[in-house]
Amino acid sequence: MRTILASALLAFGMLFAAQAFAADTTPVGTWTQIDDKTDKPKSIIEITEQPDGTLQGKVMQVLFSDQGPHPICDKCEGERHNQPVDGMVIMWGVKQDGDAWSGGQILDPNNGKTYKVKLSLKDDGNKLDVRGYIGMPMLGRTQTWIRKVD
Repeated sequence: MRTILASALLAFGMLFAAQAFAADTTPVGTWTQIDDKTDKPKSIIEITEQPDGTLQGKVMQVLFSDQGPHPICDKCEGERHNQPVDGMVIMWGVKQDGDAWSGGQILDPNNGKTYKVKLSLKDDGNKLDVRGYIGMPMLGRTQTWIRKVD
């Protein structure tokens, strides 16, 4: 009986460790967006994998905004124009490309502009470099997002 219990606990521990490791090898998860100009927390972003295998990022909560606690995207165009930033999909179409993720787009709700995006995990998957750019990655800016731990 002890052998079965010990085996079950070992298997459970290995499964838990494998899930924890897998969570740190992909951008999927919840992140605190750190503003690259002020170095202060700006939003909580949730990155999810879509049915087609691409990644999507959604603003779960705005922590700081010049517009106050519930900003709207007044500079956005189309369906996002004058919509709340809370709950807004701001990143889409991102695919894994080796050790990075790219090929998608990211929206900056402050100016309403959409950029190409490249994601790179750092610090054992606890930090995510999010680079928005036009044309080539050299022509852009990077924010570091911090993985939230529940």
